[in-house]
Amino acid sequence: MRLDTLEIGKDAIIASVDSDDAALRQHILDMGLTPGTEVTMMKYAPMGDPVEIRLRGYELTLRKDDAARIELRDIHDAHNLLRRNAQVGTTAHPALGEDAARPRTGGKPIPEGRPLSFALAGNQNCGKTTLFNQLTGSNQHVGNFPGVTVDRKDGQIKGHPEATVTDLPGIYSLSPYTSEEIVSREFILHEQPDAIINIVDATNIERNLYLTLQLMELDRPMVLALNMMDEVAANGGTVDVNKLEELLGIPVVPISAAKGEGIGELVEHALHVARFREHPGRLDFCAAAGPDHGALHRCIHGVCHLVEDHAATAGLPLRFAATKLIEGDERVMRALALDQNELDTLEHIIVQMEDESGSDRMAALADMRFGFIEDVCSASVVKPHESREHMRSVAADRILTGRYTAIPVFIGIMALVFWLTFDVIGQRLADLLEMGIEAFTGVVDAALADFGVNPVVHSLVIDGIFAGVGGVLSFLPIIVVLFLLLSILEDSGYMARVAFVMDKLLRRIGLSGRSIVPMLIGFGCSVPAIMATRTLPSEHDRKMTVMLTPFMSCSAKLPVYGLITAAFFPAYGGLVMTGMYLLGIVVGILVALVLKNSAFRGDPVPFVMELPNYRLPSAATVARLAWDKGKGFVRKAFTIVFVATIIIWFLQTFDIRFNVVTDQSQSLLAGVGQLIAPIFAPLGFGDWRASTALAAGFAAKESVVSTLTVLLGGDVSALPTLFTPLTAFCFLAFTLLYTPCVAAVSTVRSELGTRMMWAVVALQCGVAWVVAFAIHVIGMAVGLG
Repeated sequence: MRLDTLEIGKDAIIASVDSDDAALRQHILDMGLTPGTEVTMMKYAPMGDPVEIRLRGYELTLRKDDAARIELRDIHDAHNLLRRNAQVGTTAHPALGEDAARPRTGGKPIPEGRPLSFALAGNQNCGKTTLFNQLTGSNQHVGNFPGVTVDRKDGQIKGHPEATVTDLPGIYSLSPYTSEEIVSREFILHEQPDAIINIVDATNIERNLYLTLQLMELDRPMVLALNMMDEVAANGGTVDVNKLEELLGIPVVPISAAKGEGIGELVEHALHVARFREHPGRLDFCAAAGPDHGALHRCIHGVCHLVEDHAATAGLPLRFAATKLIEGDERVMRALALDQNELDTLEHIIVQMEDESGSDRMAALADMRFGFIEDVCSASVVKPHESREHMRSVAADRILTGRYTAIPVFIGIMALVFWLTFDVIGQRLADLLEMGIEAFTGVVDAALADFGVNPVVHSLVIDGIFAGVGGVLSFLPIIVVLFLLLSILEDSGYMARVAFVMDKLLRRIGLSGRSIVPMLIGFGCSVPAIMATRTLPSEHDRKMTVMLTPFMSCSAKLPVYGLITAAFFPAYGGLVMTGMYLLGIVVGILVALVLKNSAFRGDPVPFVMELPNYRLPSAATVARLAWDKGKGFVRKAFTIVFVATIIIWFLQTFDIRFNVVTDQSQSLLAGVGQLIAPIFAPLGFGDWRASTALAAGFAAKESVVSTLTVLLGGDVSALPTLFTPLTAFCFLAFTLLYTPCVAAVSTVRSELGTRMMWAVVALQCGVAWVVAFAIHVIGMAVGLG
């Protein structure tokens, strides 16, 4: 039997794991799906795909296509797997340098006061961000890792200005599967931090220690932060920290990041191992007389001897280099620059191991690590009873991921988020901020007039800078509130369930379930929607989602809909508004299908994802995330948007001879409008005033309304001189689909680069023109002209 056909409530033992994609197979093995592991089928998603399974004490989702490659044996009714718990005492936590946790020294100590750098690494959902905030407080800044679009946070440890900690992306292993894993690995290898702080979820210790072993192979000074120990103790479990330290050879500190417990002791140990260069006391996890009779042990040590000189030359840790060569890691292979004879010898050693052990190379390494972890846990961990958090999660998932309830509940939750954001809280705060900006603008306007400032400079400040930047800044409360609410959903664990529920639907258009959240945010504002794509695991999904999100009708387009609908469709306003939203969705789906079979050919990234327990979000973490997003948005408003609004003002104010115009029709902007007007003639609105309004809409969609109003002399009742009902609807369609605003465009540029920015602009404008043209041609053909 294959895993995709296992009945709900049945257990089975994994017999083998196959896959055409070596990286995917490695990832599946790294997640704990190794031969011999018992799995339980928990449920199927409401649409039948993906599936949720339980193994090694945690829940995992994967698509049925990938589950079909996992062969099972010994199918039986689900049961609680009894595990022999460690006979632990009540030993106190060890002090610095205790014998049982004696790491290896690696050089002269770093003098007191010299700069120290730390890498903070751990699985996703293990409390890493909370710990980072506890370590650094407000002493942090956000940037990007060079060459990739993965956030990098650096901060000074509180009370230790010489110590800097870098928060690495949440990862499950150091195999080169996702960009986050590569970023974390490359940072540790090439930036060479003085020490690693590895945070582990103590409630899911077997799953988390897999990354710990790989980090230890990097042979950097290291301390283990055993997080959520308060939950373990509350549910009847415990960890013999002394024994765990003895078995791993690195300091282990029990902490609760959410409650701030154990942080001071963790910092002391981290500073100690970094300053005294104390490397892990154990790098070898393969048993010389294990179930494979030492085949993998001999293989790893043989490869170590073979590549020892190459690893030293390349600056790679020897044990890490050897295991990655056995896995077939191409990056390490290139870095070591082995000649053909050495490559042949390497392959002979690995094949010999496979023949002797009866296991392939990838499975053998994963099984070695998990086997070592099981031995460590059986000697040092008392497994807790089923936690209250897990029982609550199972109960909540009966509704939140239930077959008939999941989608209605999801729609209700997102409706509540948008209602709070765009009505009750966000919009009202935005209105207050807008009133404040208008009042401040009035004060500055009067001050400039009283001071007798040159009218052109006066216009630049008030009509250019204050109008443009102020208009964008007024969206700040909406963006902050939206990110607050979404980060609450994310931190609670609900967003992982949304991706699980929606994956099958989105997969049909070439996306994964994780893309649903940014696309929903796009109905509110494209800027936070594009920023939200950072949570997606692959560049394929991220770029495609960024290209599709602006087709969702954002709130900034509502003034345009309102103006045109009131003038041409007063009796059908609700129908036209609904039609715009549906048109955006339909066009987005069609464009996705085209992209799926052209520029983004191939399936989205496989959906292998842990489902964490539901937890109450940390107020401090959520507030800090909202602060970071708000700060980034304000920074954009005073840089790119600032420049763009000045350009629009300049084009509106001067003519071709750089004289100040009294008639907008003589301005450079009108000239641009007349220049591009022929492009829109086939769409039915070739008047320069309509094209000028669309050009102004590149700055902000609200500018379409203000520009039309100005160009019509303040009399919007003159709109029928520009449009017929058919061409007005074409104008609405074009406004819906073309490039949203300069803030969104600048966000694409900052997230994915200049080339991608121009690709998005070209796609949006091209699709908008084609759709508007099709509507015009069909309308004329059926006699609506």
